[in-house]
Amino acid sequence: MIRVLVADDQDLVRAGAVAVVDAAPDLTVVAEAADGAAAVEAQRRHRADVVLMDVRMPVLDGIEATRRLVAGATDGSLPPCRVVVLTTFDLDEYVYGALRAGASGFLLKDAPTHDLLAAVRTAHRGDAVVAPSATRRLLAQVVPRLPDVAAREAAAAALSERELAVVRLLAEGLSNAEIGLRIFVSEATVKTYVGRILAKLDLRDRVQVVVWAFRTGLADA
Repeated sequence: MIRVLVADDQDLVRAGAVAVVDAAPDLTVVAEAADGAAAVEAQRRHRADVVLMDVRMPVLDGIEATRRLVAGATDGSLPPCRVVVLTTFDLDEYVYGALRAGASGFLLKDAPTHDLLAAVRTAHRGDAVVAPSATRRLLAQVVPRLPDVAAREAAAAALSERELAVVRLLAEGLSNAEIGLRIFVSEATVKTYVGRILAKLDLRDRVQVVVWAFRTGLADA
């Protein structure tokens, strides 16, 4: 059973997310929070596997709450979890901040129910939640403010041509299976490439690869 914590300051939105999650046979909501500080404390007590985190909340916003959850899991002061940010599209810059803070992905609040459940399951198994269209629109707005030519040149030196190709396909939001079809290798081989990329770039998951790819200009927004 996947344990979920739902953090949102809007009672109706939070109640809706709780109802959707609890209706799934393999998911259960173990805690709710109306602000970021409460979410961090709830994680300390209830040890959720996945946190559904709103961005704009009182007391402590979702970005800082995400940063604290990820840092706490790293240093052992908090139980480990994966964070999926829930947001409206007009909060692009906040979402980017959350991804930089270590969130495993983001989902728009008006996404279909099955997308929300899939996001929880995807995050739980250690993968990233990346919606291609929303991700590309988001990064197209925020990445031009954050050019990093030095990182791109370093990547070109550190990654093989095949690994660079995989990075670009990850930035398109493709799954391992879809990438394999594009470059004519097995899904297992793609998984190996992704692992090597994460290790070489010292990144945590696929979302960070996508953000990094746009930031360095390896992917076109």
